[in-house]
Amino acid sequence: MSRRKKSAPKKQSNILTYIAWILVFIVVIMGSVAVGYYLGYENAKKDALKKESSKEQKRLSVVKKLEDESAKKDELSVNNRLKEVLKKESKPVDGAEEIKPAQESKPAKETKPTKESKLSEEAKPVKESKTAEVSEEAAKEYEDASHEVDGAVLPKPPKREIVKSSARPKLAIIIDDVSVQSHVSAIKGLHLPITMSFLPPSKSRPNSHTLAAKEEFYMVHLPMEAQSFKAEEPLTLKIDDSQLKISQRIVELKTLFPRVGYINNHTGSKFTANEPAMDKLISTLKSQNITFVDSRTTGNSKASKVSKKYGLNYIGRDVFLDHQMDKPYILSQIKKAIEIAKTHGSAIAIGHPHANTILAINESKKLFADVELVLVEGL
Repeated sequence: MSRRKKSAPKKQSNILTYIAWILVFIVVIMGSVAVGYYLGYENAKKDALKKESSKEQKRLSVVKKLEDESAKKDELSVNNRLKEVLKKESKPVDGAEEIKPAQESKPAKETKPTKESKLSEEAKPVKESKTAEVSEEAAKEYEDASHEVDGAVLPKPPKREIVKSSARPKLAIIIDDVSVQSHVSAIKGLHLPITMSFLPPSKSRPNSHTLAAKEEFYMVHLPMEAQSFKAEEPLTLKIDDSQLKISQRIVELKTLFPRVGYINNHTGSKFTANEPAMDKLISTLKSQNITFVDSRTTGNSKASKVSKKYGLNYIGRDVFLDHQMDKPYILSQIKKAIEIAKTHGSAIAIGHPHANTILAINESKKLFADVELVLVEGL
């Protein structure tokens, strides 16, 4: 009986040992499963992140590709609009009339021109003409923008005070020589506030005033005598023109461009350097409530001095954009204009309706975020 009692506890001990090992085994199995699950989850998570990252990269790649294609299409669109910009309509068909200059009155009545003075010959309205094929001679006019400037070196603008202000600097871009529909279309295609300065109508471009009439704001690009320029515009103001003749010409322009509030000089290196001539012009412009914007085609301009004499603020060009017509140069000039605006609070840049000028402005839209691009009247 005693031996049976001793074997019972031993059996219980063996059972407990087995149970313990079984539990350990179960714990090990469960631990392994847990570890495997965790590792699998992490790997799956990494795989999912890789797939998501790859998917995002593909999406960004597609977006960039679409943006690049869109940019190319946009540039192609601009280029297509500019195919005709380097050209100008040739002579109008029969029936188009040239604006004739007013005849100068006798010297005795010359000293006191009045607003009521009638033009001896009024500017005749110009008939619309059909667009003919472009001539080579007309296209050559736009091969070089340096015709505006006297000499190879660009005249420096007058010194201006450095302005430190929290106000956003303002930049006005004027495009001179606007005279045909292709110019207007290219400029308006930029969807930027660009000031168009229209040449007065003439036999070769009879409809510039009618184009200007469709715009909310415009300037007139007044031909003035240069030191040396062979392709002179009709009715160019000369330094020996009388006060009456200059007054009559401005009244003619006011008739053709009724809403003109600003005029800048086309060429004019000789005229703007002549103080008596500028005195006649600016006194006349003041009487007509027109502001003169000095294109600064010469470093000897008397516009500032004469403006001060009549109590007027002087407005002058800071930068010529396309004195050289390659696009990298024009882009560098745009950056220069922006920096001047930042330094002085405002700046005026002048360009011409050349393909590279329009394209450079179009490519500079991000740069304009640093300034407020305005029309001249907004300075």
